[in-house]
Amino acid sequence: MKTRAITAFFFTIVMLGSILLGSYTFTGFYLILSIVALLEFYKLVKMGGIRPHRNMAVIVSTVIFSLTAAYHYYQFELKYLLLIVPLIFSVFILELYKKNKIPFANISYTFVGFIYVTVPFCFFYSLGFLTDTNNYNFHLPLAFLLLLWASDTGAYLFGVKFGKTRLFERHSPKKSWEGFFGGVFTSLLVSYLISLNFKEFSPSIWGGMAILIVCFGTLGDLVESMLKRSLDAKDSGSFLPGHGGFLDRFDGLLIAAPVVYVYLYLLLY
Repeated sequence: MKTRAITAFFFTIVMLGSILLGSYTFTGFYLILSIVALLEFYKLVKMGGIRPHRNMAVIVSTVIFSLTAAYHYYQFELKYLLLIVPLIFSVFILELYKKNKIPFANISYTFVGFIYVTVPFCFFYSLGFLTDTNNYNFHLPLAFLLLLWASDTGAYLFGVKFGKTRLFERHSPKKSWEGFFGGVFTSLLVSYLISLNFKEFSPSIWGGMAILIVCFGTLGDLVESMLKRSLDAKDSGSFLPGHGGFLDRFDGLLIAAPVVYVYLYLLLY
């Protein structure tokens, strides 16, 4: 427990620093983080006998994230994003040269890595430019993380104290409905406090964002648990003592970030 608490303390400081120290720090940090999380995903699926194209995937992931960042910095036309299409489908060519009994499984999991890990991190990154496409604003990425942490903390505390009804026992035996609604409560409370300081949206919109993060963040947690159980793995990695890997820490973000981005984009535009 002590190791877990120390890791959480320094992890929180690093995460806050990555958002508050400006757009270039924000860009570099989440580019690296998305690549590390992608590598952890491919390491996991290799335990199931799959051989994804890891090196090409890292190149493609870097290009996808870099083009997303370049779009926000330079506002070029979206058609240039189509340049990644030939690069992505080069995976098929590479697979032709491999001797494997399940070639399309390798190809499929390579693509799943982009969709499951890289694209969600791009959506989260884009939250920093959503309210002003020409300038970085840390409010939305910071609010997202605060609400996600509030959800996790509330779910844990209420689950330990009152948890009796299992949420989805087959994939995550410790999660409970009581913990889920505790996460809703704490996240809504934090969303109200955020609305007092960040005036981009009304309290009701911040509250809607909180509910989406709780619902889809929990779904992201369950999906990663399903993946790990199917491969008989406890954690995605060991980089964070007491917490596992980066994929374990950001599983809630992977599904919640695209949903929250679309929600706020539709409200703004």
